[in-house]
Amino acid sequence: MPDERSRHSLLLVHAHPDDETLTTGGTIARYAATGYDVTVVTCTLGEEGEIIPPALAQLGAAHADQLGGYRHGELMAACSALGVRHHRYLGGIGRWRDSGMAGTPSAEHPRAFVGGSVAEQAAQVRAVLDELRPRVVVSYDSYGGYGHPDHIRAHEVTMAAVTDADSVERVFHTIAPRTPVHDELARLRDTDDVPFRVPEDDELPVVPDERVTTRIDIAKHGDDKLRALEAHATQVTVARGTRPCFALSNGVALPHLDAEYFELVSGQSAGCEHDLFGGLS
Repeated sequence: MPDERSRHSLLLVHAHPDDETLTTGGTIARYAATGYDVTVVTCTLGEEGEIIPPALAQLGAAHADQLGGYRHGELMAACSALGVRHHRYLGGIGRWRDSGMAGTPSAEHPRAFVGGSVAEQAAQVRAVLDELRPRVVVSYDSYGGYGHPDHIRAHEVTMAAVTDADSVERVFHTIAPRTPVHDELARLRDTDDVPFRVPEDDELPVVPDERVTTRIDIAKHGDDKLRALEAHATQVTVARGTRPCFALSNGVALPHLDAEYFELVSGQSAGCEHDLFGGLS
């Protein structure tokens, strides 16, 4: 049986500031609002992110290289909007650096996340698990959602860390199923006030619908998620029009859904269809 500390404890492992909101913000807000103890682990400071506001462009890695510190402030504001009770940086703030996209020189940085020891990083995740004793853990699938090397590494070290972690009863991967994403894109195409380019269906990474084991209704927490996205202003632009949506630096519309979707990869499945903790005694 879980102890009282872990009974209502959820831990999410994300690669960079903003990932916690982009893929799981509504879920975080829902569980935090209903009394669950939510912890976000962020693996890097996101130093290689592309900067949207022109006035902040000099913060980037090629100039002042201060973006990571700035994004820390954005992350803390987003966590506040979502109701996160605990936050940890993997290995401590600044231990691991954003590796950038595959094939970029930033992957060769001495602190690049993908260049670090998987064993060391997994031990750092495990230390947080042992400290906070979450009952449910969430991270990415083996593709990292869209292939970013840091997302893939976050998957690898999380899956290594949860092995035999005695508090952890379920492990989920956050996923984007085809039908809900494509349906909302179709609605955006029929909406007149979308300020971004709405992509074709095949432009966004999605997975087959049948991979979904768990659908979390976040409709009541959509505004919490949008406020957290707005906190990440260096990376995300939010449009609160007829159908809210948002975009990264490429200006391509991303759908704001009324649910977030997960794939159960470890633990009993009974009761998890609409609740990460459903059916757990």
